[in-house]
Amino acid sequence: MSANPRTITFVITDDSAFMRRAIQKMLEKESDIQVVGTAASGEEGIEMIERLKPDVCTMDVEMPGMGGLEAARTVLARRGPPIIMVSALTREGAETTLRALEIGAVDFIPKPDSALIDIVNVQRELVEKVRLFGSRGAYLRAMQGQRPASERPTIERVAEPPRASAARAVVPPPPPPVARPRPSGRAGGFACVAIGTSTGGPVALSQILPKLPADFPIPIVVVQHMPPGFTRPLAERLDAASKIHVVEGVDGMPLAPGTAIVAPAGKQLRLTKSLGSVVVALADDASRALHVPSVDVMAASVGETYGSGSLGVILTGMGHDGVEGLRVIKERGGYVVGQDEASAVVYGMPRAAAVAGLVDRVVALDAVGRTLCELTGTAFAPA
Repeated sequence: MSANPRTITFVITDDSAFMRRAIQKMLEKESDIQVVGTAASGEEGIEMIERLKPDVCTMDVEMPGMGGLEAARTVLARRGPPIIMVSALTREGAETTLRALEIGAVDFIPKPDSALIDIVNVQRELVEKVRLFGSRGAYLRAMQGQRPASERPTIERVAEPPRASAARAVVPPPPPPVARPRPSGRAGGFACVAIGTSTGGPVALSQILPKLPADFPIPIVVVQHMPPGFTRPLAERLDAASKIHVVEGVDGMPLAPGTAIVAPAGKQLRLTKSLGSVVVALADDASRALHVPSVDVMAASVGETYGSGSLGVILTGMGHDGVEGLRVIKERGGYVVGQDEASAVVYGMPRAAAVAGLVDRVVALDAVGRTLCELTGTAFAPA
């Protein structure tokens, strides 16, 4: 589109003229991003995307006529660009967004028209995600074009994007993990799993938790970066697909073997001991952390509570949330598993942990469930 090869071209699809303008205003000050078209319906969006061939696009979840899910499905089937969904903070919006991620949308942002949403953070997230996926849009389409539809990857796996002038810098690979033998003893000596993830996380979790057996011997605590209203539908979808129980965390909820607790959006999750049990302690964010919930906060609390019985897992996501929390796990004698670059949608959080020397074992996404069973001495028998 643009003569500048570093410019990321972008199409907005939303039935609201106000929302189209709001998203455009979020991006128009960025010299490396160019909005080349706006569409008012799913049908118009599909036509515009095919004609303009942008590097990345947004798709409103709820639109009259062809909705965002159907439009996204059509764009993906036609080997279109990466799609970032724009979702209202409603139960229906969350459900549709999660389905869109399952079929191949790369990520989502909350609709920036709610009093509950920090517009500055939404703008920052949108710009980061457009740069992340848009800078690789041409490569994604080229790769998809070389394969039949049945063999195409639904999600591009990319390293976290550089910023501005560092765009062409060569990023060295993280050092290999230091070999460490598998801990021995009952349940591998572990007492709790702490899983942290962000971009690409809902799909990653759907490939891990459903593979665990119903008798998985220790509790699991999960932080997935999401806005309010999304973590409960995520937990319910994972629960329906899994043999273990998956629930959204509630203050005072006791941890139990074979149960995964998903930290609710908008609250920091820590653990505390009460009447001989370890329970969830939810609180508002007093430290004004970048992410609420934060992997750092949760993982540090797991490390402080379980010490050498802590088993950390860091999955796909932008940024470096988790590094400080995993450091506590390591300092207390725990063990850390990191997702590998090839299977991560965004190799940001796992890479940051690996560079910090906190990862004991690097595994592909499809091996995480098996690894958790191995480390906890549990028979692995996925359906």
